[in-house]
Amino acid sequence: MDDPSRLDATAAAVLIARRELTAEALLRACLARIAERDSEVRAFVCLDVQGALAQARALDAGPLRGPLHGLPLGVKDIFDTRDLPTECGSPIFAGHRPRVDAAAVALCREAGAVVIGKTVTTELANMTAGATRNPFNPAHSPGGSSSGSAAAVADFMVPLSLGTQTAGSLIRPAACCGIAGFKPSFGRVPRAGVKPNADSMDTVGGFGRTVADAALLGAVLTGDMRLVQQPLPDTLRIGLVQGPDWGEAEPDVEAAWERAVKALAPQAQRCEDAALPADFGDVAAVQASLQAHETAASLADEHRRHPDLLSPALLALLDKGRAIEATEIEAHRARAARWRAEVDALFDRFDVLLAPSALDEAPEGLQHTGDPLFCRPWSLLGLPCVHLPFATGATGLPVGLQLVGRFGEDHRLMAAGQWAMQRLA
Repeated sequence: MDDPSRLDATAAAVLIARRELTAEALLRACLARIAERDSEVRAFVCLDVQGALAQARALDAGPLRGPLHGLPLGVKDIFDTRDLPTECGSPIFAGHRPRVDAAAVALCREAGAVVIGKTVTTELANMTAGATRNPFNPAHSPGGSSSGSAAAVADFMVPLSLGTQTAGSLIRPAACCGIAGFKPSFGRVPRAGVKPNADSMDTVGGFGRTVADAALLGAVLTGDMRLVQQPLPDTLRIGLVQGPDWGEAEPDVEAAWERAVKALAPQAQRCEDAALPADFGDVAAVQASLQAHETAASLADEHRRHPDLLSPALLALLDKGRAIEATEIEAHRARAARWRAEVDALFDRFDVLLAPSALDEAPEGLQHTGDPLFCRPWSLLGLPCVHLPFATGATGLPVGLQLVGRFGEDHRLMAAGQWAMQRLA
């Protein structure tokens, strides 16, 4: 209690509900942490200090609003906010002021969250990095595209934050920053008011410092309180999925894998390799192609009218996406549909799949945010994922793995994640 900013979201929510901690005291601690650290981490695009203080005081003066009552929240700067600009990490949207909140932001406010500010995103939630640095080492990337949201939670600036994932933009920054990141099942969270990227894969989710925290935020976003009410299992059936690109994993990730299997297998009902579809080696390429095609459609106006304000990397992606033939896209979508059915069948035998989150520790340098290779399959298939932060690599930066759940069984995934973390910590 000496520094409330160090409380995780679940603990802070309990104290606020008991009136043992005020929303204003928690907010002021978070603002002090931001003042101390954000000049180095650069997680935030903008803050609303006075507006946030007014929200906190109003919450303290009234009845409990919901599960997020009094919890400061960071919002990725591709979500519309009625009281803050939404600039999407691009000069095209400089000064843009929406009239209403994105649906996910509105749901969090209804549940009592205090929106403290907007967090840095990569350019239009794509590959060109923003200003954010890794809280553990400012010479390294925090991951992306939800860069600022992950860094702000990891550095104790906020207990919770909103992000999105199309390829790896929740799980990878969670891995880089050593926190829990949750990507719900595709379509479980409304995307109204969120800048589109790839329509068949864009997913709203968020970050907390623990799996329980991420589940708390996820319950509000999905409207499914089973995410915080599901009893932890006594044991698990774990399918091991290194995946077709495991050869790209660096030694730090290999060591984390070995540690996890050694810790989990003795207490699991089953912990063995899960057989993937025979042609699953193409999954990353199919996802990347579909993403490029759909992003080119989503950003058609920016591409047509403001090419001078787009980075060379994004221009190249949009040109690539526009060049893909409709017949190729149809073939990709047919394969994705078949893979969804084949992978879904694995969950008759396994409760969750254990898979890598990122290739290595956070990459050195701030020009790129890392490769989403290990996240592409699950984004394509729309499956729920949670990053488990439990290890460090050779240079002391965070390393972890992800659990993947059956479509629509997000509550079981998050309970399994807590079961696993109890045995990995």
